[in-house]
Amino acid sequence: MFHKNRLIKFLTVVLAAVFFVAAGSGVSHAAVGDRGTDQSVYQGQYGRTAYGDEKFQIDQLGGTVNGWSTYTQWTYPYQVQNGIARGQHVHTYIWWQNVTTNAQADSVLNQLLPRVKTPRGSIVALDVESGYQNTWAIQHACDRIRQAGYTPMVYGYKNYLLNNTNLYYLSQHEQLWLAEYPDYAVRRYPNYHFFPSFNNVGVFQFTSTYIYGGLDGDVDLTGITDSGYTKNTNPAVTQPAQHPAPAQKQQPQAAANTYTVKYGDSWWAIANRYGMSMYQLASINGKSINSVIYPGQVLRIRANQQTAQQSSNSGSTWRDGLGDTWHKENGTFTANTWLNLRWGARTSSSRIALLAPGQTVKYDAWSNHGGYIWVRQPRSNGYGYVVVRNAVTHQAYGSFK
Repeated sequence: MFHKNRLIKFLTVVLAAVFFVAAGSGVSHAAVGDRGTDQSVYQGQYGRTAYGDEKFQIDQLGGTVNGWSTYTQWTYPYQVQNGIARGQHVHTYIWWQNVTTNAQADSVLNQLLPRVKTPRGSIVALDVESGYQNTWAIQHACDRIRQAGYTPMVYGYKNYLLNNTNLYYLSQHEQLWLAEYPDYAVRRYPNYHFFPSFNNVGVFQFTSTYIYGGLDGDVDLTGITDSGYTKNTNPAVTQPAQHPAPAQKQQPQAAANTYTVKYGDSWWAIANRYGMSMYQLASINGKSINSVIYPGQVLRIRANQQTAQQSSNSGSTWRDGLGDTWHKENGTFTANTWLNLRWGARTSSSRIALLAPGQTVKYDAWSNHGGYIWVRQPRSNGYGYVVVRNAVTHQAYGSFK
């Protein structure tokens, strides 16, 4: 990904013919597995087209290199307008360098958020790949983006983010947009053998040479690029529990107890098939997501994420299969904002339903982990889980009795 102060990595290529893509009559419908591109000033006033089947585009608004002052890219409004005219779901990203305090984050966003041209609900990603970083300033910025009515994401290279932020914490709160390339050959489709396995990855940037001459290529893993177009089109400005959720999957009626690994499988691909997280699947099998899996290997499978969280709870306090401590308590929670009721007590867990303000949940236990207070709802087919309070700010998302 480029910003205005970065040296051009690729030689300028003069194309023999220039193709013009006619403006679409309507907006395309993005889905899990759709490809798109991210673009900046280097792609020119109207951006670059590629193969014609891309469903989304993420354009650089500008950013900061010193954590206080900002710059904007003159191409941004034109690229947004042109991408939307072609029927793409167009989103925004901001270069994020040397922002180490919440005050700096506020200063940068106060200057840039009013300049966002993509629809409310659309992605506004922080491009975190250079300079000094502060995890809490990044999370504060994501919270500000959400409060402004947009969908935050954190972009970067996995190794850089691991070395410069608490990526585990960030992944519990936001979907990630991670980059990893096998080489610099022109590549139209992702090579998942080089997938940067991590929790809650929403978009995978799989190449910087999507077309000849250089262009970043991305694939949507969760349907998050629908945000602002076919979902979350009128977001409330304070939705701390309504993080961008993986696209809702139909829960299987019955799941096999085991799965035999096939050629080309990955932790992510298998977990996604069964509506699980990579971490849960690996944990069930006594491994980590960095463990190598091979064709013919037999893995244990659970149908829903709540399975691993059910455990013997004869006492008033117990630890579940994911390592979270639960406390027995019976009560009723009434939501005062939109909240996700999920199959697991993780912001990446599959969603059961979207609770509206005024809806109630009867619960039998609570847990404090991942920056939130969760409660557990007994159901006929297992348990549901919902965030009821921010454990850091202590803000409640409803009332209790």
